[in-house]
This record gives sequence, C-alpha cells and structure tokens, in this order.
Amino acid sequence: MIPYITIGMLLVSNIFMNFAWYGHLKNRNTPLMYAILISWGIAFFEYVLTVPANRIGAGVFSLFQLKIMQEIITIVVFIAIAIFYFGEKLKWNYAAGFICILLAAFFVFYKWD
Repeated sequence: MIPYITIGMLLVSNIFMNFAWYGHLKNRNTPLMYAILISWGIAFFEYVLTVPANRIGAGVFSLFQLKIMQEIITIVVFIAIAIFYFGEKLKWNYAAGFICILLAAFFVFYKWD
C-alpha cells in the first residue's frame, strides 16, 4: 500500500508544481512579481505533499528509485498539462525523449542481483 500512497502523493504534488512553474504562461499580462508570488503559493502545496511522500516512500524505495520515479511522474504530468491546458502538440522527438526516461526507470528498478 505504501508504494501507491507515495506515487499518488507525488502525482498530486507534481500537478501543483507544474502549475506553479508553467501556469503563469497562460496569462502573460500578469505582472512578474504577482506571477512569482502566486507560483510560490502554489508550490507550497507541492512541498506539503512531496516531503511526506518521500519520507513514506523511503521505507520502500531507495533514494535513487524515488528520484527517477519523481522525474517520470513530472514528465507525465507535464505532458498532460502541455497538451490539455496549453494545447501543445506532442512531437515524435518529445515522445522519444520520454521513452529514454522510461528506460532510465527500467535500469533503476530492475533487480540486477
């Protein structure tokens, strides 16, 4: 159950973080200082979820596994936000890059012993 809790918390935290990083680009008329302050406010909720997710997950996953999992979740959430919120197109080379990251996960999680 702990792996699912960790993954779920990281997933939700990444939704907050991607909006903190990129959400302001949807309305570029907002003054930069406001965009920064709003982004910090959104990022607070990301940290409220990420820190306990990593603490909980550290009992099941290695530090390296937590990091690569975080990167994969970040990419998946980013792709969804880019496509559905910003209307970006997923090109073949972007998909190829994502596949390379998935390969990294294979190498980190595969039991080589």
